[in-house]
Amino acid sequence: MAQDTTLLIANQQATPNQPLIDMLAFLDKPYQSCEVAELKDTLDNLTVSAVLLQIDDASAFTLSEDSLNALKAYPLLILSDTDQNINLPGLKATQLPRPLSHKALSAALEKCTPAKKVYRRRRNSSVQSIEGNSSAIRAVRTLIDKVAPTEASVLILGESGTGKEIAARMLHRQSERADKPFVPINCGAIPKELLESELFGHEKGAFTGAITARAGRFELAEGGTLFLDEIGDMDLNMQVKLLRVLQEKTFERVGSNKTQSADVRIIAATHRNLEQQIADGKFREDLFYRLNVFPIEMPSLKERKEDIPALIDSMIKRLANERGSFRLDKEALAILQHYPWPGNVRELANLVERLRILFPEKVVGCVELPDKYCQRKGNVTTLPAAEVCNVSTNIPTGLPEEGVDLKSLLHEVEVDLIQQALNASNGIVAHAAQKLGLRRTTLVEKIRKYDLQREEVAS
Repeated sequence: MAQDTTLLIANQQATPNQPLIDMLAFLDKPYQSCEVAELKDTLDNLTVSAVLLQIDDASAFTLSEDSLNALKAYPLLILSDTDQNINLPGLKATQLPRPLSHKALSAALEKCTPAKKVYRRRRNSSVQSIEGNSSAIRAVRTLIDKVAPTEASVLILGESGTGKEIAARMLHRQSERADKPFVPINCGAIPKELLESELFGHEKGAFTGAITARAGRFELAEGGTLFLDEIGDMDLNMQVKLLRVLQEKTFERVGSNKTQSADVRIIAATHRNLEQQIADGKFREDLFYRLNVFPIEMPSLKERKEDIPALIDSMIKRLANERGSFRLDKEALAILQHYPWPGNVRELANLVERLRILFPEKVVGCVELPDKYCQRKGNVTTLPAAEVCNVSTNIPTGLPEEGVDLKSLLHEVEVDLIQQALNASNGIVAHAAQKLGLRRTTLVEKIRKYDLQREEVAS
């Protein structure tokens, strides 16, 4: 069956209700199902003709902004109690009645003309290609250029969020299979009991709940590229079955004895150390050597901080095509270049999108950045003694007989130290806050309280 005739059913419960499944089987309508919480990710990884939302409890039904945006590209059906108020801002949907009839479902499906896809994958709206000009990224691009035209299996290694799937898609686009499907599957996100069916498909009645036959990812990727993401999380028993397919280039659906050929190129990826996994008995050595024909190591973002300005600029431009733009000032950009980025490019993309939502068409400075990017707990520096020796000479060495105005004296000392910290930090408020052992927001309030001019502190 053609991929683009598949109906996606998003449920509040774990599975669609049985009458709906029976009707789709009677109408010979292929379908995939997911929970509402997984809707966005499912649409990212499947090609479907329409979406049906199965809503049992409207009061507990919510959709993320990303899911709402993704749904705008598809005909939408809703199966719920007709007296329930379903709030789906910006979406047009066809309401199906309950109890649902074959006639009503068939008529609704016939009207589902796939819309022209305006909204692409959200991840690709902020990150679409391997960007940057650092030596590490240039090396990755060189490796991709060399291996893409071949049929060699590729193993992409690197921390989470470094862009392993982007590299895989780039490989596919530059290969001889570019006009065929690119089919991704996250081996770590699918329960081991279901992974075999997801990869190889199943026949009707192969197991409880197998109401209709279903093609697996190897069939869907025929002639193209199969991307096995997080291969290091695959169960050992499944590794044996995968190895056989890679060696024999054939497979069988679950519940079938009919052998099918597998003309696919394999690209695998993992954030784990597979050699250590082998030593621990968690990964098969023979499968490792079958996959590791051509390894590519994706550098972490902290290893290529010089690429951060170009990455941010590219992300902002892509997001601007959807809902407006914003700009980072020099201080904010400098702060982001000093941040360690444990979440790598994915964390950077999430921050850019968050700032775009919070500060549309504005200039974002240090004050607007989340605190964690400006000050690391447990790593606060203080001013060396040599830098604080010029505190106001009005401080008495002992308590005068006439006493002192302690409040005024402390005020003078505080202002003097703040100014020294700002001067020592070239006016960067976040760095000055680190020297003083303060939160950045606290220092900003003190600068305003003491009426220090913004132009004087260059923030």
